[in-house]
Amino acid sequence: MRSRNPVFSRRGFSRDNGYAGFNAAPQAGGPAVATQANPYAQGTQGNPYAQPSAGNPYAQNPYAQQDLQYGAPPQAPATTGRMTMDDVVIRTASTLGVLVVTAALAWALLPVDDANISRSYGIGIGAALIGMVLALVQSFKRKPTPALILSYAAFEGVFLGVVSSVVDNRIADGAAMQAVIGTMAVFAGVLIAYKAGWIRVNRRFYGFVMAAALGFVFLMMVNLLFAVFGGGDGLGFRSGALGIVFGIVGIILGACFLALDFKQVEDGLAYGAPREEAWFAAFGLTLTLVWIYLEFLRLIAILNSND
Repeated sequence: MRSRNPVFSRRGFSRDNGYAGFNAAPQAGGPAVATQANPYAQGTQGNPYAQPSAGNPYAQNPYAQQDLQYGAPPQAPATTGRMTMDDVVIRTASTLGVLVVTAALAWALLPVDDANISRSYGIGIGAALIGMVLALVQSFKRKPTPALILSYAAFEGVFLGVVSSVVDNRIADGAAMQAVIGTMAVFAGVLIAYKAGWIRVNRRFYGFVMAAALGFVFLMMVNLLFAVFGGGDGLGFRSGALGIVFGIVGIILGACFLALDFKQVEDGLAYGAPREEAWFAAFGLTLTLVWIYLEFLRLIAILNSND
């Protein structure tokens, strides 16, 4: 399954460029599914891990029939090489930790006073471009590369540190902490709603979110082009009343992508994805959380600019 992040697309647990992961591991109360939906089961078409040899830890699940009988998602047998929730948590914490540390260093070492703001902002933009390239490279790799993912987090942290310092010190005091709290609140809210079954991730949900995200990104690109050639905020999508509306839409889209990331992690756990796939989960969650944070920071800046 590919990442559903609107900026970058990475290869994920099913690695099939399609929708195989959706509805493959139903949430509580959902309908049972056939074992063929498991992208890690023996004989599944396109599964790079389904080996006929006896050494394949994903080939046999002795409890598959019981899982189907009681409507539970099929569980892969316990193996030492299988991804666990601890793996996801540890790798996500590592990636976010690198991002936070480099953001704090950039905040402290790159001043944004009148004499230094151009240099600091230039370094921040340069770091953002490097981070984007690293993220794109990782998104096209079939296997996660921890060094690449952590490097992306480091450069993205520099960008976030500079931007956060600019907004916090020159536009709205305390904006960075407000954006962090808002991002944490969205993460917790979506996680609770997803686990409670209030958000059901299926093909329709995926299609709606992707269509909305493509439209959102297209409008932002058009707005950026008008801003570059016409000056100001282009079509006004990032300032004033329209900016507030699009900021809220951006946060809602980020929340939807969090739900898609949670579904991807759930599928990987249910189907016994290799432990290295936890880095994909960390990468996707980091991308989405950065998206939400920046939308909060932009929204706070707009609200304070209108005061």
